[in-house]
Amino acid sequence: MSEMDGCMAAGGPGAGLAPVPIVLVVAVALIDVDGRVLIAQRPEGKSMAGLWEFPGGKVDPGETPEAALIRELREELGIDTAESCLAPLTFASHRYEGFHLLMPLYACRRWHGTVTAKEHQQLAWVRPVRLGDYPMPPADAPLVAMIHDLLG
Repeated sequence: MSEMDGCMAAGGPGAGLAPVPIVLVVAVALIDVDGRVLIAQRPEGKSMAGLWEFPGGKVDPGETPEAALIRELREELGIDTAESCLAPLTFASHRYEGFHLLMPLYACRRWHGTVTAKEHQQLAWVRPVRLGDYPMPPADAPLVAMIHDLLG
């Protein structure tokens, strides 16, 4: 390669940016028996209110991503699942103003209980081909392609 461009260009995107804290957040693609994926709308009063996201939340210090996800599903949606029901799917890495988000995404097809909105304005079960119709935060949007590839 005679010239450096794109991902190899010196001084490309991210070069020279000041270090920021890394925030570890975990998310899940809950998949129902019809192959639909659950997304949740961020409530008023939170950053990015009104945007749609995959359920999940922050990983507490000393907590594994799986334990955090099980806790968040109980708190946010009123359902229980086991670590063995969480399959790592992909992850997002996105720099926001003031922090860098690292977000593993798991797939889950088995849980106990009825999904109920406890913290979000609205929930929606969406076919993978329709996920792009919902406005999402910058970190969540790239995950849609992976979910579409998984579910067709």
